[in-house]
Amino acid sequence: MIIGLVVLLLLCPCLGLVGWGVWQVADDETSVAPPAPTAPAEPTGDPLPTVEPTPTEDEGDDFAKGDCVVNDGTDDDAELRKVPCGPNTYEVLLRIPATADGDRCEVLAPQATANYVHDNSVNLLDYVLCLKER
Repeated sequence: MIIGLVVLLLLCPCLGLVGWGVWQVADDETSVAPPAPTAPAEPTGDPLPTVEPTPTEDEGDDFAKGDCVVNDGTDDDAELRKVPCGPNTYEVLLRIPATADGDRCEVLAPQATANYVHDNSVNLLDYVLCLKER
């Protein structure tokens, strides 16, 4: 019983720190201005579906609020690419980390016209982009 109590006392602060860290990341993601993107193209529709990432996709997934993107893939297999903002692009209104629930855009970014769900096998690396067609 004493061992169980010690384990519980060690586990609670650790879980609290993890929760606080996720909350801080979520707060930082919504207030960071993005860098300027490159090269235009046309989007293929909305909402964009859930896509299982490949290792090479993870390296370039640094989309942030204010970035503009286009879909070089299909509706079923979206491949987003940053581009300069302009007509026929999607602007990232909000990036919601640690979730694969695209419906959260309806509440957190009601002006969004589409969303992109990045569903990683590690749930902490999941994110949703709330997008608005320009």
